[in-house]
Amino acid sequence: MTHPLPLPASDTLVHDPHGGMARLVEIMRRLRDPDTGCPWDIEQDFSTIAPYTIEEAYEVADAIARADMADLADELGDLLLQVVYHAQMGAESAAFDLDTVITGICDKMIRRHPHVFGEDSREKTAEQQTADWEAIKAAERARKGDAGPKRTLDGVAAGLPALTRAIKLQNRAARVGFDWPETDQVLDKIVEEAQELRTAENADHRFEEFGDLMFVMANLARHMDIDPEAALRAANQKFTRRFNQIEDDLNKIGKSPSQSTLAEMDALWDAAKAREKRD
Repeated sequence: MTHPLPLPASDTLVHDPHGGMARLVEIMRRLRDPDTGCPWDIEQDFSTIAPYTIEEAYEVADAIARADMADLADELGDLLLQVVYHAQMGAESAAFDLDTVITGICDKMIRRHPHVFGEDSREKTAEQQTADWEAIKAAERARKGDAGPKRTLDGVAAGLPALTRAIKLQNRAARVGFDWPETDQVLDKIVEEAQELRTAENADHRFEEFGDLMFVMANLARHMDIDPEAALRAANQKFTRRFNQIEDDLNKIGKSPSQSTLAEMDALWDAAKAREKRD
């Protein structure tokens, strides 16, 4: 009677359901192995993987918005894979590895929470703790010397979603006093920008004025403590839900949206809206 040869140590780890983080790291190492790995994975670099990292973060946010905990666990796994992917590529170029990433974030969290891990008082409001966090970040940037940002708005990542970056830019400017003190002033500015958009004379001017209007809308969200990305995602979901209801109602009478008038679809929209309010 013959017995199968034992699996190599790496195979044993890959197939160990209790292997945890070490298992995931080994799977990624094997996928990137230049001789035996996956051809697609071997070809990737930081720039080609970055869009997937962003996409996975949005899918995490979507699962949270839908309150789907099973899907959230799955999407968090996909996002974790992105971290391991970048760390593996960093290790291959001897730039950094996963231990570097983990040590760095652990040190940063300890450094930025002296009220938890140090001797600072915990008797502070959330606003005071946020101010302390920003002050610590500013000190960290200053310690970087010539490599660090020099101006108020330096260091706000250009690759952020536009609305999110607008909020961060405005928060930075507000810290040095460049901000409207009252929400009503922001609302007045929205009216002004909308009128400028209305009277724009050409496509380039409309493009510019539309951007200005969106920027002020982001500022309004900041003043009202609203996440504009989350608010727009919710609006997208509401629009999708109600338009799907229009299609369902039309389907019951043998019609499609393209076979209907705007007035008919508007009436069905109002009916879907009323049903949501009753429910």
